[in-house]
Amino acid sequence: MKSTFHDLTVFGATSFVGQILARYLFAQFGAHDGLKWALAGRSEPKLQRLRSSLGPKAARLPIVIADAADADALEALCGQTRVVISTVGPYALYGEPLVKACAGTGTDYCDLTGEVQWIRRMIDAYEKTARKSGARIVHCCGFDSIPSDLGVHFLQQQAIERFGEPCPRVKMRVKAMRGGFSGGTVASLMNVVKEASANPALRKELANPYSICPEGYAPDVRQPNVQSAQFDDDFDAWVAPFVMSAINTRIVQRSNALSKQAYGADFTYDEGVLTGRGLKGRLAATGMTAGLAGFMVAGAIPPARWALERFVLPAPGEGPSAEAQKSGFFDLRFVGKTADGRSIRTRVTGDRDPGYGSTAKMLGQAGACLAQDVADPGVKGGFWTPATIFGDQLIARLTRHSGLTFEVLDAA
Repeated sequence: MKSTFHDLTVFGATSFVGQILARYLFAQFGAHDGLKWALAGRSEPKLQRLRSSLGPKAARLPIVIADAADADALEALCGQTRVVISTVGPYALYGEPLVKACAGTGTDYCDLTGEVQWIRRMIDAYEKTARKSGARIVHCCGFDSIPSDLGVHFLQQQAIERFGEPCPRVKMRVKAMRGGFSGGTVASLMNVVKEASANPALRKELANPYSICPEGYAPDVRQPNVQSAQFDDDFDAWVAPFVMSAINTRIVQRSNALSKQAYGADFTYDEGVLTGRGLKGRLAATGMTAGLAGFMVAGAIPPARWALERFVLPAPGEGPSAEAQKSGFFDLRFVGKTADGRSIRTRVTGDRDPGYGSTAKMLGQAGACLAQDVADPGVKGGFWTPATIFGDQLIARLTRHSGLTFEVLDAA
C-alpha cells in the first residue's frame, strides 16, 4: 500500500471552478481540520496567490506542482494522495493523462466532466487497470450529473420503502433554474460538437442511451427523449429539451446497469425543461427548442463556431460573478410510476447557481466522501457513477453541507 500524505488533492485549483472549490473546502475543512488536502496545478505563483487569498490560516495548505501533460509529475502527485479531484477541462483535450495515472497507481478520482464521448474512451482504455489497482474513478460529480443520478436513486429508495418496488418509469423536469455558463463549460460543449460533426460513428454513439453502460449491456427498451416542444400530462405543462440530458440520462442508465438493474429491466428515463401551460408555455418550449438547435448547428460549422467563441461565448477562465453564483439556484422535479400505476413525486433543489456555486460544493463533498466514507471492501476499483458508489452517504453530506435538498412531495 502506498504512503499517503493527503486525503484529497484538488488538481486544477486555479481554474475558475477550482478556485470556487478551494474556497469551499477551506470553509468546510480549514487547512487540515479533519481532512488533509492540497492544492495542485502547473503554476506555482498562481497556486500561491490562491492560497494567500484564503487567508493567513491557509499557509499550511500544501502545494503540488504538476502539468496535465506531464505523466511523471502526475504519477508523483498520485503517490502523495488518496483522492484526486480534477477540474482541468475540456477533459477530452486535457484529462486522459491524469485518469491514466490514477488508474495505474490505485488513486481514487472524481471530476465534473459532462463529455460522454470521453467517458466512453476512458472506460474502454483504463477500466481493467483500475480494477486491478483498486482505483475508484467517478466522473460527473457536479451538476452533471449528481442531482439527476442521486435524484433517481432517492426516488427509487423512497418508492421501494412505500410501494415495495422501484419505478420502471421515471421523468425529471427542470422546474426552475438560474445560473450562468463559464468558459470552461462552453469549451467542453464546443469540443463535443466539433468532434461529433467530424465523426459519423461518434454521432451514432452519442445517440445511444446506453453508450457508457458496461460492454454487452443493451436492453431491448426504447428510451424516451424530449427532442422538441411537447405537452407532458404528468406535469400538466409544456416541456422543452434540456441541454444536460444527453449526459445525465447516460449516467442514470449506467447506474441501473451497474446495480444489476435495481430500477428494473424495463427502466426508462428522460429529462426536459418545464416551460408552463397554455399558449405561453407552448411558445416558450418552441422557442427554447429552436434556440438550442440553432446553437448546436452553429457549433458544428467551423466559421460559425469561431464567431460564437470569439464574440458571444465566455472564454476559458471566465464565468459568473460571486454575486450571480449566490443568487443562482435550481429546482428539479421527478415523477416515478410503478408497473401497477402508483406514483411518487420528489424534488431536488440547490441554493447556488447550478454550474459553479452548487457544482463546487457537490464536487468537494464527492471527493471528501471518496476519501472518508467509501471504505466498504466491496466497493472495488473501476469506473463508478455517483449513485452506485456514494448513494445515501453523499445525499447526507449534500443536505448537511452543500445546500441541497432531497424530498418527497407526494406518493400514492
